[in-house]
Amino acid sequence: MPVATSVPVRKMKVEVFDESGNRYTISLEGSVTRKNALRVLDMVELLGGMPGVSPETQYIQEFSKFDKVQFVVEKHLPLAWFSAKEAQSLYEKETNGPVSLSTISTYLSRLAERGTLVKSRNSNKVVYRLVSRDVKELLNNRQV
Repeated sequence: MPVATSVPVRKMKVEVFDESGNRYTISLEGSVTRKNALRVLDMVELLGGMPGVSPETQYIQEFSKFDKVQFVVEKHLPLAWFSAKEAQSLYEKETNGPVSLSTISTYLSRLAERGTLVKSRNSNKVVYRLVSRDVKELLNNRQV
């Protein structure tokens, strides 16, 4: 007798905000292939959700260096472990300006002390990872 096996349903959800603050949500459930994902991103682009200069990029020049580091980490490294050197490279690309590795390391350590990042040491290498919003909420609820 054949046994039916279920394939887990894959989901993709994209939210886009226009200049007026309107939110557009596009969801894809089922076969999330590269081709389908690119179609969704094409729709996002048609809605104006991927402009060359986003409002957040315009305002980054007004941020302090510390805030710029946090912005770059949240924008480019939301899920992966990363080193200070990787953060430095992304910072310089995002801001079109140099920053020393020691400055990046200092700010990443401060973000870890504040609970925004998790810091891990492996022999002589230090890596960081952004703490998810769910984990932050859980930690905040325990402190109350």
